[in-house]
Amino acid sequence: MAARYQTAFTLYPYARVPAQSQAPVRHPVVIVGGGPVGLILALDLGKKGVPVLLLDDHEGPGLGSKAICFSKRTLDIAHRLGACQPMVDKGVVWNVGKVFHGDGKVFEFNLLPEKGHRNPAFINLQQPYFEKFLFEEIRKAQDAGAPIEIRGGNCVTGVTEADDHTVLDIETPDGPYQVQADWLIACDGARSPIRDMMGLSFDGRVFEDNFLIADVRMKADFPTERWFWFEPPFEGAGQSALLHKQPEDIWRIDFQLGWDIDRAAELDPARIRTRVDAMLSSQSGTIPDYELEWTSIYTFQCRRMKKFRHGRVIFAGDSAHQVSPFGARGANSGVQDAENLAWKLDLVLQGIADETLLDSYASEREFAADDNILNSSRATDFMTPKSEISKVFRNAVLDLAERHAFARPLVNSGRLSVPCKYEGFPLFGEDALGGPALMGPGAVCADAPVDDRYLLDHLGGSFTILAIGAARAEAASTADVTAKVLHIPAPKPELTERYLGSAPQAVYLIRPDQHVVARWADADPDTIKAALRLAIGKADP
Repeated sequence: MAARYQTAFTLYPYARVPAQSQAPVRHPVVIVGGGPVGLILALDLGKKGVPVLLLDDHEGPGLGSKAICFSKRTLDIAHRLGACQPMVDKGVVWNVGKVFHGDGKVFEFNLLPEKGHRNPAFINLQQPYFEKFLFEEIRKAQDAGAPIEIRGGNCVTGVTEADDHTVLDIETPDGPYQVQADWLIACDGARSPIRDMMGLSFDGRVFEDNFLIADVRMKADFPTERWFWFEPPFEGAGQSALLHKQPEDIWRIDFQLGWDIDRAAELDPARIRTRVDAMLSSQSGTIPDYELEWTSIYTFQCRRMKKFRHGRVIFAGDSAHQVSPFGARGANSGVQDAENLAWKLDLVLQGIADETLLDSYASEREFAADDNILNSSRATDFMTPKSEISKVFRNAVLDLAERHAFARPLVNSGRLSVPCKYEGFPLFGEDALGGPALMGPGAVCADAPVDDRYLLDHLGGSFTILAIGAARAEAASTADVTAKVLHIPAPKPELTERYLGSAPQAVYLIRPDQHVVARWADADPDTIKAALRLAIGKADP
């Protein structure tokens, strides 16, 4: 079994297990793929007490930084699971971005100008470290009794679907064996072997352009900001360029190369150095000493599967959807897939919810994928105009944005990842508050200070009835699901602004993935119970 890539860390080395010489063992959940999505899902399910087997064909994350921009929502999810602090400690925190056209700055933006949040808008952290910190939290959870098993060096070579389970053929250094899964979750990446084995399509658009990534190790005085250039002033950069700082004095530089290129020639270190030299000298007047740490060329693709659920096989992350890297929507969206799926799969496995609850995972996350693809496609079209007249209009927008704030939202250098709002979806209830629109049903909860902690700390990963001000509520239960009560009689200004607006009080019902189910100025127990039943797919006829 040949390795497809070199690993950055050995986290889960291959070890023979007794199951390899036994009849196929049945598992409630098998996850294939040990990337950010698979690890998050395994950790979330395991901490809920769901037995999980994770299979990966390698023994750790691949070499190279890959995804580097992890959003506030991803950090909030990682915090709930106990893995966030090492990420923030290691990562480069940033909130500010700057947009340039040629050698002039068009404008700058702050992604999180308001106070009262635990986590920043983004951190830059190489993907291997992100996976390493998740794995370390999994180890702690295992020590505390979480039923999570990871088998490295286990390559899935075949998938056979049965009525109530799936059979996996697995190849290892000690030969083949089989595993059975009540539920198979494919987190095996954009080239998903499982998707191919099942003959499923992956439709969308391939953008005719190539981008060179160069991770450069150097000491530099550039600020920790996202810098993006349209028509950069330095030679060889093409139509756009991007600069990000990463931990350990690594700087990510992206150059747009165009479509008709000689990939081997463009990856020649001497040619890459010529481009990097031109960029660095244009910014500082000198060329600092640096090393090329990692280089790669990628082509945009914006694609998704038509359906994310196929019977007892469910797809998440890049195996289900793929977007361009501009906007940091790939890994961050995949982590949100995992959070959406974990609590629903838990309820189904407990027999509390019907299997149809998993259809809501598919419909909600397909909607999120469409939103990400739309934003990603628009960014790419703005960055790379397809005609001369499109370029004229694009540059006119940039010129206006330099002088007038109204034009700045039209500038698209990659709309940065934010969680989508599941507005109008079946498992969400009424908005009987008239409060701030951003916190209506379907929205993910904004953080805010509460006592000496934060709101998201108090919500955790369970159904919660949030009562603010004079509003009061009792715990509600239905179908073996109980929603706890969090009463905040004297909210701080940030919570008031984000959840009350001008309303004197409010009651919110919040899902385990911290999305708002429904909200009211006040609510009786029967109203809350009905909304809770709706949220788990058991609405009364």
